[in-house]
Amino acid sequence: MSQALSLYRRLVSLPGGRWLYGRLICFKAPYFATIAPRFRALEPGCCEVAIRDRRHVHNHIGTVHAIALCNAAELTAGMMTDVTIPPGMRWIPKGMTVEYLAKATGTLVAVAKPESPAVEAASGYAWPVRVNVRNEGGEDVFRARIDMWVSPRKAA
Repeated sequence: MSQALSLYRRLVSLPGGRWLYGRLICFKAPYFATIAPRFRALEPGCCEVAIRDRRHVHNHIGTVHAIALCNAAELTAGMMTDVTIPPGMRWIPKGMTVEYLAKATGTLVAVAKPESPAVEAASGYAWPVRVNVRNEGGEDVFRARIDMWVSPRKAA
């Protein structure tokens, strides 16, 4: 089990544990703090992260900024990848394709799921992850496809 998943499972049942988990992830990767993520679910094959609609993430028309949505997608896809791939593998985002489908307002929930099972391999491979971001009404406002580069860990 990955360290990220082990920590999540320890904290999730504690009062404020989900908030603390999000803060710890943002300490490790500070840029994600710009969206103040709240983890709703984390397990192999799925990650859900909520972001609140607040002025800090707004664009000039008062909706959630496109790059804040990309940030949520990358965080969600990365965490899902981290807890899903075999322990002998590592990952890094290689590319992202996005679609803006509707104005993003209100609390938004990003859900990341892989397109195929992760496998142990002797060489690196592209592993596509789909992320849908929905508003409070369940409408998709944003979609992303992120190609993760999954490769064997280097020997110590």
